[in-house]
Amino acid sequence: MRLTRRRAAEDIGGTRPVTLAPLTVLELSPPELVACAAEAGYDGVGLRLIRATDEEPVRATIGQTPVIRETRRRLDDTGLFVLDVEVLRLRPDTDVRRDFGGVLETAAYLGATQALVTGNDREHSRLADNLAELADIAAEFGIRPNLEPMPWTEVRNLAEATAILQRCQDGAGVLVDALHYDRELATPDDLHALPSEWISYVQICDGLSPRPTAVDELRYQGRNARLFPGEGGIDLTGMLRALPDVPVSIEAPVQWPAPAGVRARAALRAARTVVGRADASRLPLSA
Repeated sequence: MRLTRRRAAEDIGGTRPVTLAPLTVLELSPPELVACAAEAGYDGVGLRLIRATDEEPVRATIGQTPVIRETRRRLDDTGLFVLDVEVLRLRPDTDVRRDFGGVLETAAYLGATQALVTGNDREHSRLADNLAELADIAAEFGIRPNLEPMPWTEVRNLAEATAILQRCQDGAGVLVDALHYDRELATPDDLHALPSEWISYVQICDGLSPRPTAVDELRYQGRNARLFPGEGGIDLTGMLRALPDVPVSIEAPVQWPAPAGVRARAALRAARTVVGRADASRLPLSA
């Protein structure tokens, strides 16, 4: 198997790290995803340690299992880093340490610094308490939880995520996903209003037009039918300019029956163009 990488982002024209999110190539196991990302030229990866749906393959991804040890070996061989792990769902019956202690320990073993969290509890006061506890426990492992608003969860938009984070004090952040940002009709001004310390990374893709309004269609497109950055109508340049200069995760599951490696390379090329344009537009002009 060909494993490559070990180049800095600057070597391929990038201005900040770009990572491959698991949803983009969901058919791959964690070690396969690392190999795919390395061969495509990514700087790092995200890893799905907890399934998001029952339709996803069952893999032994908690603890130092053979799958996880092989993932660690491939990370070491390629020089890629793990940006985030997913999906940590906060539900009404969540026991934070019981449910996520093993995930966080595994994430730390892999070198992750971020965790993707969804809010699946309509009682936001309890959700905020659980998120605060998660932040405290995750800090023991050098990991920060990031609450991602999604229209089919109980934290549907940036306003709801902001209200929850304000109750958590320090330790947690918010994850802006370009598709959800666009679907809720948020603006760069909404992003400017977020405390910069809340933003550790951002997810980008593009979206189909017209925007769907039904929750089932929003969910379907979010999980299965996005576009590569720059192929749709989302103002990614404005979005990226409104956020701090943080790592970019490409989450772009597209309806294209090409091999995972082909899709990963196409996604990276598209993202580099969009990110480069956004970063260049924020640089001051020389005198």
